[in-house]
Amino acid sequence: MSNDNKGVIKVGIYIDVSNIAQNGGYGMHYDILRDFACRTHGIAMRLNAYVAFDEQKAKESPEYYTKSNNFHCVLRDYGFKVIIKKVKWYFDENNNKIGKANADLDMAVDALSQSDRLDYVLLATGDGDFTQVVKTLQNRGCRVEVLAFKNISSDLKREADVFTSGYLVPGLIDTDGGDQTKVWGEVGSRVRGICYLWFREKGYGFFRFIKKVDGSLWVYDTRKDDSAYSTIFVHESRIPEIVDINTLPNRDTMFEFTIGKWEKGLQALDVKAIYKY
Repeated sequence: MSNDNKGVIKVGIYIDVSNIAQNGGYGMHYDILRDFACRTHGIAMRLNAYVAFDEQKAKESPEYYTKSNNFHCVLRDYGFKVIIKKVKWYFDENNNKIGKANADLDMAVDALSQSDRLDYVLLATGDGDFTQVVKTLQNRGCRVEVLAFKNISSDLKREADVFTSGYLVPGLIDTDGGDQTKVWGEVGSRVRGICYLWFREKGYGFFRFIKKVDGSLWVYDTRKDDSAYSTIFVHESRIPEIVDINTLPNRDTMFEFTIGKWEKGLQALDVKAIYKY
């Protein structure tokens, strides 16, 4: 880690926009992602978003051009540098036309070349090609967090200092239903979490979800005052049929649910399984 600005955590954020959008993160709120990456009072020194842009489609579709341009403007408003990767078209052996706008190389080179001025790097991608990039960043003294939604390389998850499912970050992507006037974590709000405790013989268990985003995300014990998490009761009758209860508890299945009241506290209602790794 660099020694200037002692005590200040310098953060770099690198987003493979196409990878994220195509794998569960479409509609992600980039301002929330920035806040999340800087949750330990860090300062965002580098914010790079790598986006695909189809020039041919832009000429043919004014709607596509306008939508893309507006999206790029929003990213810039949030402080991101937009690195545009033009889509190149190829024909495969069956003469099928395939478009590619691979941002991997640019993103890897930028993260590595800029890392000497950073303490903490967040890579928003699930692409296993970044596994070696993570190792190199760590060897240069950076802590590396990987954030993605689905279709995530298991090697990439294991190599990162921290892996965070984007589904679990409050407000990062919109929930489906619930009282939209409620803040994430309030009774009536719609949140996402995992099942971390299950009593098979009793037919119930507990979900855990993030209630606040700060530097205490490592404090999983919800009995501690500084824990960033809350627990909530769930009865087996609420678990969707597509989920095998015998596989609970696990951290791989993401649940979305509404926070409801009952006589002993809070309970999960309208439970939906949204993704299983």
